[in-house]
Amino acid sequence: MIKANVILDHYKWKNKIKNPSIYLKKKINKLNNITSFKKKNYEFSVLLTNNEKMKSLNFKFRKKNKITDVLSFPFRFVEKKSIYIGDIAISFDIVNQRSKTSNFFLELDKMWIHGYFHLIGYDHKKKKDFEKMIKKENLLIKYFYKAI
Repeated sequence: MIKANVILDHYKWKNKIKNPSIYLKKKINKLNNITSFKKKNYEFSVLLTNNEKMKSLNFKFRKKNKITDVLSFPFRFVEKKSIYIGDIAISFDIVNQRSKTSNFFLELDKMWIHGYFHLIGYDHKKKKDFEKMIKKENLLIKYFYKAI
């Protein structure tokens, strides 16, 4: 079973999502229904923050002095019942900006899913890897939004 911990670092998230922890828990529960994810005992954290913090994190850990939408920090820590796989940070400002031509929840889901795939070992340094990762991300998005 996959579990996500949510850390709310910027007040504007509450303006869009009443309870971000419950929102993400519902999405993770749907993820746990997919056969290929069902047997995973992964745990990770999601930091919901803003552009200022994202720029700071991006510089501190990647030496890039610019804002970014999502950052992933893979980490492996094995406990008795689960494996802590790392942390994801997401910018409210970018999700909110993108949602002006889309949907806030869809944009948020795209971000945490992208970050999650990085935590489990996917990357997009090569075009072939990018295409593989995006295909899997899109399958999850379609699964989450198939009723729409």
